[in-house]
Amino acid sequence: MSDLLERLRGRGWRMTAQRRVVAEVLDGEHVHLTADEVHARAVAKLPEISRATVYNTLGELVSLGEVLEVTTDKRAKRYDPNAHQPHHHLVCAQCGAIRDVHPTGNPLADLPDTERFGFTVSDVEVTYRGLCPNCAGA
Repeated sequence: MSDLLERLRGRGWRMTAQRRVVAEVLDGEHVHLTADEVHARAVAKLPEISRATVYNTLGELVSLGEVLEVTTDKRAKRYDPNAHQPHHHLVCAQCGAIRDVHPTGNPLADLPDTERFGFTVSDVEVTYRGLCPNCAGA
């Protein structure tokens, strides 16, 4: 489970009602919501929260490094609170479900020097694609 709320409190982030609701919506395991999904869930908890407040809060959380902006389908950005534990993503090619995965090994080290073409490589993002159990059974 994500510890987003604890991390934000530890940073001394001013926890307004609106910010708290956005953080609560994002907090959890395998959370990868779009901004519109965050807004819809936030409105269910705090009806007066505006779409602009949600977008601004998401932007602030990304800037702080507490939430990752993830794009897996070349459409909507998704927001991942699992920002402090290295991981990759497993994406269903049919329904778009996303799961965090933690494979063993170091994909950065797996790239041979001959394939780096002079780059100083500092990060790697791996996205595995396939069908989730629900879509595979359909």
